[in-house]
Amino acid sequence: MDIEFVRSRFIKHFDGATGNIYASPGRINLIGEHTDYNGGFVFPGAVEQGILAEIRPNGLKSVNIYSIDLKDMTHFTLDDPKGPKATWARYIYGICREMMARGVDVKPFNAAFAGDVPLGAGMSSSAALESCFAFALNDLFGDNKVSKWDLALAGQATEHKYVGVNCGIMDQFASVFGMKGKLMRLDCRSREFEYFPWEPKGYKLVLLNSKVKHELKGSPYNDRRNSCENVVKALNTKFTDRHFDTLRDADWSDLEAVREEVSAEDYKRAHFVLGEVDRVLAVSEALEKGDYETVGQKMYETHHGLSKEYEVSCEELDYLNDIAKENGVTGSRIMGGGFGGCTINLVKDNLYEKFIANAKTKFNEKYGHEPQVIDVVIGDGSRRIC
Repeated sequence: MDIEFVRSRFIKHFDGATGNIYASPGRINLIGEHTDYNGGFVFPGAVEQGILAEIRPNGLKSVNIYSIDLKDMTHFTLDDPKGPKATWARYIYGICREMMARGVDVKPFNAAFAGDVPLGAGMSSSAALESCFAFALNDLFGDNKVSKWDLALAGQATEHKYVGVNCGIMDQFASVFGMKGKLMRLDCRSREFEYFPWEPKGYKLVLLNSKVKHELKGSPYNDRRNSCENVVKALNTKFTDRHFDTLRDADWSDLEAVREEVSAEDYKRAHFVLGEVDRVLAVSEALEKGDYETVGQKMYETHHGLSKEYEVSCEELDYLNDIAKENGVTGSRIMGGGFGGCTINLVKDNLYEKFIANAKTKFNEKYGHEPQVIDVVIGDGSRRIC
């Protein structure tokens, strides 16, 4: 991202003054999809793409924010109980409210921000935006008294309360805690995490963005979360001597014991989640051994589960996964919530050029446009630039 460009827009819209510049990344997730809100494991890493914002206290009554990418300005007061209507502005309004609730004495400020996280690619541009402003407000008004975990939790609470998405914690965690050259295995139940070096020799990570986002009726994300919660309720009814907070507390025999008590759809969703918890642990073990073939195998298994059990894939993503198999790609799967967006691919260096060329050609022939190629470089988390 271009720091000087963001600064020039800030100066233009806010009377020539300058402030502090902050950055927060988007993320990839190697494996562990739809497990965060089920208390399972995820394996994300921060990327070099993200949100860049310049922020300066203004001594006025209102917060004034300019979205450089959207060419849109919004204003709100910190004591306004409703906040702005524009979705992008509600993320920042929500962060202000959540940081205030955590004891940060937020004052009105001016801000201009831009991002280079591809929208709709499942790389969590919203979490990058939340984390960027949470980190900045903590730095400017909180003397950095709020912990990194509280910054991530403020972002998650913003999604829940002000945007209406009942997301887990992975996206905000990755954005805040990211570290260059490292992936992170996060236990979403205990919040314990471990950094794993990610500099695989002979392999590349690359995203293929289908540039497709299917319009869906209702809220399929929340529907799937509800399915998981339905199974947890059935488990607590069945096993009165035990308590299940999330599906993470269940094993395979527990799930089979309530199979007749839940719908076939809810069972399939839960079956995927339990399998995904096992796959993340298998990938952790494989990475410690440098066994990238097993990592890739588990990625393919995850794609199958997301497509057939959790049913969050679509024709275009399944086609990209098929192309990966045909080209000998070590591992490939849907990344993100699904219904469009990206596949994440673990590719041997000597197969990379052929794979990308074939994916572009075949996808274009079938769907009329090429997928966007996004090479992944693992970068740092939320930070002050200057």
